[in-house]
Amino acid sequence: MFSGIIETLGEVVLLQKEKNNLHITVKSSITSELKIDQSVAHNGACLTVVNIDKNTYTVTAIDETLQKTNLSFLKTGDSINLERCLKVGDRLDGHIVQGHVDQTAKCISVEETNGSWTYTFEYDSSLNNVTVEKGSICVNGVSLTVVNSKQNQFSACIIPYTHEHTNFKNILVGTIVNLEFDILGKYISKLMQKSN
Repeated sequence: MFSGIIETLGEVVLLQKEKNNLHITVKSSITSELKIDQSVAHNGACLTVVNIDKNTYTVTAIDETLQKTNLSFLKTGDSINLERCLKVGDRLDGHIVQGHVDQTAKCISVEETNGSWTYTFEYDSSLNNVTVEKGSICVNGVSLTVVNSKQNQFSACIIPYTHEHTNFKNILVGTIVNLEFDILGKYISKLMQKSN
């Protein structure tokens, strides 16, 4: 369980394919605090630490994860948003995030608005995921508030701190991002489908 509050940025230093799996080695300021078998969200996707070597650690993404996330697009040198799982008793500063990416979206607009940024994303609405105005959304692991909710797109406003301390500063028009929709919204949507 995560909150969508990014702890730090990691740098992808090595990518190794093994059959349908991808081993991702990350250099991070939190590596010394990690342990084998620990869960860490990478751009919002929960992955398990399988190896630690000095200031780098390795996680493995299986084919299912690669198909549903932007991790398959990673290149060495890329920045990746990192968040360790919540501790019992921690404040939930963002919203309830499972670390299970629902689908990807494409950035279709980036607008600087005199000190902040508005990003607009378009996604495949046939998967029945929905956003609501002022509801929660997780983009690349970042807990955000939805604005301008539409059937297959939404916008989110980014403050300077978030822009500087996450990989949002690297998101351009055309960039593919990970989306995790609000868990309550997903349950309600599923129940509504069953009642029809």
